[in-house]
Amino acid sequence: MKPERKNEILKSYNISEDKFQKLGWNLTAKNDSINLIKIEKIIKKYGYPGKKLVGEKLNTAAWYVIQHSKLPVIEKYYPLMVQASENGDLGKQHIAMMKDRMLMYQGKEQIYGTQGAGRLFINPETKKEEWVNFIWPIKNPENVNELRKSMNIKTSIEDYAKSMGIDYSKKYTLDEIEKLTKK
Repeated sequence: MKPERKNEILKSYNISEDKFQKLGWNLTAKNDSINLIKIEKIIKKYGYPGKKLVGEKLNTAAWYVIQHSKLPVIEKYYPLMVQASENGDLGKQHIAMMKDRMLMYQGKEQIYGTQGAGRLFINPETKKEEWVNFIWPIKNPENVNELRKSMNIKTSIEDYAKSMGIDYSKKYTLDEIEKLTKK
């Protein structure tokens, strides 16, 4: 996440950077849980809260909450998100991102290259742990940019990785990730 976006989010919740550092992910997890409860109530009562119900600006709010949830929640609501996309309430890029996140959480290769990850790797040369950010392995990296375009994703995988500070010249496989993370 870019620092500007992080500051925007912290400001919207009226939280200082110092407070965020002290509370860290506990605060984020608590807010995510509260938001998920709210969204599930809305979905239960109305179905997906699309443009007609909540307007153009808020119609992706439910998607964001579910996208940042745990795997069982994503799996539960993925079909509803696909239907919302087919109804014009969500862009195809949202479906691509959710599909990739679901596959990543399942330990599988992603399709559209929308998910980055970070892991403590054991450097084979130094035998020391190093934090490495990378694009989660992609099933068909040779054609990923065409697949991204088909889902209305505007950036190439190379530009996307660069925007996240990731060197895409190193593409990891699932086997490599498993080997590098074993102690």
